[in-house]
Amino acid sequence: MIFDLDGTLVDTVEVRIAAWLRTFAEFDIPAARAHVARLIGSDGKRLARTVAGAAGVILDAERAEAIDRHAGDIYSELNVDPQPLPGAPELLDALNKRGLQWAVATSSRRDQVGASIQALKLSKRPTVIDGSHVKHAKPAPDLLLYAAAEIGVEPSRVWYVGDSIWDMEAAAKAEMVPIGVVTGAATAEDLKASGAGLTVDNLRQLLPFVS
Repeated sequence: MIFDLDGTLVDTVEVRIAAWLRTFAEFDIPAARAHVARLIGSDGKRLARTVAGAAGVILDAERAEAIDRHAGDIYSELNVDPQPLPGAPELLDALNKRGLQWAVATSSRRDQVGASIQALKLSKRPTVIDGSHVKHAKPAPDLLLYAAAEIGVEPSRVWYVGDSIWDMEAAAKAEMVPIGVVTGAATAEDLKASGAGLTVDNLRQLLPFVS
């Protein structure tokens, strides 16, 4: 299995949304919460350009990068007490006990993932592929393919577990099995429409598949 991080393993989606809304306000770009929420999990620069474009503001690459970086800085400031989502520690523990390979593939910048990984209280740091490893983050499949290569597993043998439509789209493009978990901003219907082969309410429901 390969997992998304925010909204899948740790309860940080609301913090992400708050960070983006504060960032857009500081850059004087109108942003609707519902629009931002739907884009959480996608590439940050893409998110910035999409929200700005909806407000009639065209961002060049440099400004999109600046907005993405600032949103990450605010997120790190706000993300002081991330909590594992239901079933996350148990599922990861079960994978480790079975000797099954797993990794994390997240669009987040490298300096944003530390607190969330620590919140999982794992005995050792897992393989984490973040946005700095690839040119194009989700919904491109690059992160997922990189992660699969890192753990030595063929993409077709991987379940990619995520909470956003971007996760499902990226998994389908990577020819992995998309598994949707309804612990982020997307509904089960959203996830299914984006290609999820299975949706669950929380990660505990995946335990029977690995134990």
